[in-house]
Amino acid sequence: MALETDVFVIGGGPAGLAVGIAARQKGLSAIVADHALPPIDKACGEGLMPDGIVALAKLGVKVDAAPGFPFCGIRFLGAGVSVDADFPSGAGLGMRRRVLHNLLVERAVKVGVTLLWGIRGIELGAEGIAIEGHRVNARFLVGADGQNSRVRKAAALGDVRRESRRYGFRRHYRIRPWSDYMELYWGDRFQIYVTPIAPCEVCVALISRNPHLRLDKALEHFPELNSRILSSEPSSAEMGSLSVSRRLKAVQRGSIALSGDASGSVDAITGEGLCLSFRQALALADAMDRNNLDEYQERHREIAKRPAMMASLMLMIESRPGLRRRVLHGLARQPALFSQLVAFHVGSSSFLDFRLADVLRAGRELLTA
Repeated sequence: MALETDVFVIGGGPAGLAVGIAARQKGLSAIVADHALPPIDKACGEGLMPDGIVALAKLGVKVDAAPGFPFCGIRFLGAGVSVDADFPSGAGLGMRRRVLHNLLVERAVKVGVTLLWGIRGIELGAEGIAIEGHRVNARFLVGADGQNSRVRKAAALGDVRRESRRYGFRRHYRIRPWSDYMELYWGDRFQIYVTPIAPCEVCVALISRNPHLRLDKALEHFPELNSRILSSEPSSAEMGSLSVSRRLKAVQRGSIALSGDASGSVDAITGEGLCLSFRQALALADAMDRNNLDEYQERHREIAKRPAMMASLMLMIESRPGLRRRVLHGLARQPALFSQLVAFHVGSSSFLDFRLADVLRAGRELLTA
């Protein structure tokens, strides 16, 4: 017996579910298959930026009443200084990854996506797709199966323009959030994110170039933060994953397309991975609806430009201690510039909106810091 569908998605994480939902919103039939069982968890910072919440709303997923904790902006801490800025419109939301996954599953079911969980026998070959021996007839095949995508390999879409890797670890703690901001602590070639995710819980995530560095050791570099954490109890085990910056030469070939981390990714330092996945899903659904995946290739490139630019800037600061100190001190003296950077980061402004006077003043202070 063959399965018939317009869109067959391999990968049932947020990226794959978003593609299925977006396809159904265009009137296309969709099947999403994954070997795992929901809710699917992953080590991440668990913060949704305002632009990510807007993209979710376009998928019909409302998070305003979901368990979580709103945060008003971003705070940088390091080199003895602190600077923060509010988002120009809307708030971010911290929430457990499993909660977000459940919301997406519920939306997918509501719009009529067929969900196949616990599938172990997905075969990709020259003759097409088969699930546990059953042939799948689909107009479009979408790989949303993560960093090590089998679909990407089978479709010969693995040519990379640029790639770098870092390592992430995450743990939750039972403690009342002490800040309305997502906090980013800048260490020597590592960063610690603290995201409030509930009235009595925070998520603490570490990203570094050192695969052997763990949260407990990294926290020692920030005594005040470490003291807060030591006074609380972990509410989850430490979980790790790779943080990969990858740009592919192509994300579609024929009737096959990639989405989410399978299609390339930006370093987790941006906090924009989920938003990218949701925006890609919407763009891909538009292209499939017009039966023209070439459009998706161009839209995918456009969607990635801003996060990729911010990732490059932040990783340049991360890798150069002297520059990092000057930048943090310069931003602390020029909070208006930091506000503009945060606005650009979440897509509320462009570089054309930057005030020349602020940029020149910040440049002068960076040179003399």
